[in-house]
Amino acid sequence: MTEQSEFALIFRDFEKEYPIIEHGEGIYLYDKDGKRYIDATSGSAAVTNIGHGVEEISQAIETQSRKFAYCPSHCFVNRPAMELAELLATIAPEGLNKIWLVSDGSEATEAAVKLARQYQVLKGYTSKSIIISRWQSYHGATLGALSWSGITTRRSIYHPLLKNTPHIAPAYCYRCYFNKTYPECGILCASALEKTIRQFGPENVAAFIAEPVVGAALGAAPPPEEYFQIIREICDKNDVMFISDEVMTGFGRTGEMFGINNWNVKPDIMACAKGISGGYVPLGAIIADEKIFELMKKKRSNIITGHTYSAHHIIAAVSVAVIQYILNKDLVAKSRKNGSYMLNQMKKFLEHPLVGDVRGKGLFAGIEFVEDKKTKRSFAPNKRIANWIETEALKRGLITYPGTGSVDGAMGDHILIAPPLIIKQSEIDEIISILGESIGEVERQIF
Repeated sequence: MTEQSEFALIFRDFEKEYPIIEHGEGIYLYDKDGKRYIDATSGSAAVTNIGHGVEEISQAIETQSRKFAYCPSHCFVNRPAMELAELLATIAPEGLNKIWLVSDGSEATEAAVKLARQYQVLKGYTSKSIIISRWQSYHGATLGALSWSGITTRRSIYHPLLKNTPHIAPAYCYRCYFNKTYPECGILCASALEKTIRQFGPENVAAFIAEPVVGAALGAAPPPEEYFQIIREICDKNDVMFISDEVMTGFGRTGEMFGINNWNVKPDIMACAKGISGGYVPLGAIIADEKIFELMKKKRSNIITGHTYSAHHIIAAVSVAVIQYILNKDLVAKSRKNGSYMLNQMKKFLEHPLVGDVRGKGLFAGIEFVEDKKTKRSFAPNKRIANWIETEALKRGLITYPGTGSVDGAMGDHILIAPPLIIKQSEIDEIISILGESIGEVERQIF
């Protein structure tokens, strides 16, 4: 462990001591003392989809870095960026074949929103500027992305700086906002979008953004089966763009190449990051419907966004190698198969008094903790139950991703489990064993 006072670097949590990681291999990380940790969250989180120490990635970095340092995008284009765009177009839903490369997930969701607004203006709908999102969502850490995020704990201190955007109820069956039970609920969480569009006026709403499976804010909560079909119909009816936030759910994480594929729905724009480059380099992208760029070309309107490192050639080369690795190793199918196994094993935790719900899709699963299983009463925030579980697991060599606010943005505790897609069932068993011990230790001290 390291004392933070020894370093100039600001650590994420002032109250924690952090091991220094020296190297990784497969699903494991090793600290400077040689202790091994299972990377059961693929980083923070759902990042290292292909695991650590993949030789093909090192080779891609070395080969491309020898060619030149930087390619000024206002003058030139580079081959790796072009190759990556073509590759993304082949794996994306049909018709989503125009790619803009950015630096990370927050920039990707902002670029997607900007593009949706630009498209509406080019169509002549200049009043369409409102972005609707959901409570208990997370779309990034920048002020723009936080504005349409619905995770209260991350928004609160910056609230005076955020744009005031409407949020609807999340698709969250375990704690239905309408106190209904699926399927008799009538999927009110989806029809809430149309009600909100009417309240603000369809002539003013540009886009709706949602995560196919909500990650950090709800602990891998998937929607009801019909949800996204209804959302798509509402957006079409009101000329509202549908943006799928695939930052966590993309590139095989949910057992499909993109999370939204689980519901056979085609969005207008997808925002991607994390697994797109396997954690080896920072990268994000928007993947957009060709109709958007057909209109932009017709109107002679270039895309109005971008940062210095957009489409960097080394980063693009890494992403090509990562995606090819996913395809060559058939990791999407493995995620679907092993994800089903992992979720079934995790459902055994429902026998614990501390566990209220287990949910997920593919190798993307969450556990919600409660003080009372019958009433679903959550713990007070100052109990920091999710962080407590994380600490106990880390002692035992297991990395989990703690989250709060699953009840209402402030109350509620959950953890995410999202191991690299290369994981074996025997390694899943080890995760389950350590996690069970960790939950049991916290229960022993609470109940």
